[in-house]
Amino acid sequence: MAVDHHVNNSVAMNKLLILAGCVAGVAASAVSGALVTDPESRYYRTLVKPSWQPPPPVYGIVWTPLYADMALSSGHAISELGQQGRMTERRRLVAALGANLVLNTTWSWLFFRVHRPWLAAAECAVLTASSVDLVRRVAAADRRAGFALSPYPAWCAFATALTVAVARLNPRSQIDARLK
Repeated sequence: MAVDHHVNNSVAMNKLLILAGCVAGVAASAVSGALVTDPESRYYRTLVKPSWQPPPPVYGIVWTPLYADMALSSGHAISELGQQGRMTERRRLVAALGANLVLNTTWSWLFFRVHRPWLAAAECAVLTASSVDLVRRVAAADRRAGFALSPYPAWCAFATALTVAVARLNPRSQIDARLK
């Protein structure tokens, strides 16, 4: 009986550590992106935007639960794969999550700091594909967690379409001229 209690505590501690790692990774990505995102910048204010673009406060309202969902769903799936002894899938999921978080942060840098909407649009399309793959990997561990994560690639697809629209409305020469 004492051995079972020790094993249960060990499993619970492992789950907690995995969740904490996922929360830390997702939070680092979110903070890194937020530090360079400035909707009040001269660059952003002078961009021509499509009529269907949401107002800036919507992004925080949407991204906050998406980031929480990424951390919780991914952490749960990583833990489940470990408990099931599916270590190769677990490593691949961890790598996919890490790559996705790098892509997630990179969009903000490309769009807001480097001022390259077309490059950001291409990168966002890769982020969308990565997000679909992340949902697939999470769902392989737990269908419910995969379903819970499914709004993330949908939002990334919307962000890709929006970034393409902004890029089309703002040729590079016009961006450079406005920033001089």
